[in-house]
Amino acid sequence: MMDDVVLVTGAGGQIGSELVLSLRKIYKNVIASDLKEPTGELKDGGEFIRLDVLYKNGLMDCVKRFNVKQIYHLAAILSATGEKNPEMAWRINMKGLRNILDVCVEAGVKKLFFPSTIAVFGPTTPKINTPQYTITEPNTIYGISKQAGERWCDWYFQKRGLDVRSLRYPGLISYKTKAGGGTTDYAVDIYFEAVEKKQYECFLKEDTTLPMMYMPDAIRATIMLMEAPAEKITVRSGYNVSGISIAPKDVAASIKKIIPDFIVTYNPDFRQTIADSWPQSIDDSVATREWGWKPEFDLEAMTKDMIDNIRAKN
Repeated sequence: MMDDVVLVTGAGGQIGSELVLSLRKIYKNVIASDLKEPTGELKDGGEFIRLDVLYKNGLMDCVKRFNVKQIYHLAAILSATGEKNPEMAWRINMKGLRNILDVCVEAGVKKLFFPSTIAVFGPTTPKINTPQYTITEPNTIYGISKQAGERWCDWYFQKRGLDVRSLRYPGLISYKTKAGGGTTDYAVDIYFEAVEKKQYECFLKEDTTLPMMYMPDAIRATIMLMEAPAEKITVRSGYNVSGISIAPKDVAASIKKIIPDFIVTYNPDFRQTIADSWPQSIDDSVATREWGWKPEFDLEAMTKDMIDNIRAKN
């Protein structure tokens, strides 16, 4: 196992709760941090601390006390929640990141991971096979904060020499953590509702195609990027990564192959406007070329795995 001490902020969220477990298989000391009470797995498997990313002194104390050498900064407010409370979203997403960036430079942290998102794109972005380098004019507070975050990360690499790395995650699907306020969360909810109630009311139109990724692929992409040699990394803002592009009707059809009496109805809400501004598919050829990215799960494999695991939990 590797010796670097790793800190994960926002460890109780959808990505963090699974990323921490994977990192603990690689590193001897992975510190999970969050403001909310952790799950048993996070707490029992290693160090857990309460940490507020808006409090720079507390961050610095933690990094120095544990001699942290890598940080995965996952604490953030997501898209749908951010539209309801833009001030809070901007403050947590921006001030939290700036604190982390400064602490990394001042305390000599070797590597930082910053999660970006397809929300950095907007209505003017090419929607099919969205390129790595393209127009980014986001129209959500979440997307605006992540776009600004990408620019800050690139600036800290260029001007401060910080080895910061980032992925533009598509919608993420997981059976371990229920949805947490994102526009793509239907693709999590639909599986739980299919198993538990055999019916689901979707908040997006049935043909709203969006890029998605199964969580095991997202965790693998994250670790692959962070383990890649620095000389292979040319993008310091956010790498496009892609899994599968699907619409709610596609997910429903794949579920019905396993649960034939599953019923879906559609009642689009404010999240439809957000989804309409995002790409339908992503060109991730730069990530493939530079550090070997390739997804492993297609829709059918993901659906089977999701349903099997949700049934096992129930």
